[in-house]
Amino acid sequence: MTPEKPDACLGLARLLELSDEDIVAAMGEVQGYLDITPGDFREIYHFAYGHAVSRLTNRVLAREIMTRDVIAVAADASLPEVAAVMARHGVSGLPVIDAERRVVGVISEKDFLSSMGARKSGSFMEVVANCLESKGGVALPIPQERAAEVMTTPPITAGEEARLCELTTLLGQKGRINRVPIVDGDGRLVGIVTRADIVHGLFPAA
Repeated sequence: MTPEKPDACLGLARLLELSDEDIVAAMGEVQGYLDITPGDFREIYHFAYGHAVSRLTNRVLAREIMTRDVIAVAADASLPEVAAVMARHGVSGLPVIDAERRVVGVISEKDFLSSMGARKSGSFMEVVANCLESKGGVALPIPQERAAEVMTTPPITAGEEARLCELTTLLGQKGRINRVPIVDGDGRLVGIVTRADIVHGLFPAA
């Protein structure tokens, strides 16, 4: 039997699994006699851990863990400009915003690969292969293209009050994205949550 918890938190509840050796070692460190089996110990642990994960993921909100100083690009930015920003800041993706800072899309390395001939699920080596086979070079159109032409849209965003388990669901189920732009009630960019932010939200000392 396992503890009941929201589906969004099931994956988090499996972050730390106990081995039989862990259980026996822990029971051996308890002073006095324990009238339970290792199986009982495991079941109690799973209940306690599940409740802890549910408590944490429902208590922590996006506004508490998001990065507020967000690197973003304008929808009319050229792809060379976007690539330079991503390279300079060492990020693999960015929100794309309009003149009023509303999030209109997200552009990532995958979008660049796709614009160079790779499938959405393709790889850098697929682009290399296409370059070697193409006489004109698949990267030639890139300087003329804008962020709005290759970005992923509509963007997957969340509000400042979104719970950590909701953010985890977005990251895990929406094509395994790596970041979620956080927006205000008018859709304006106010922050961003990455996978690293999720880990820090669960384990602040990590």
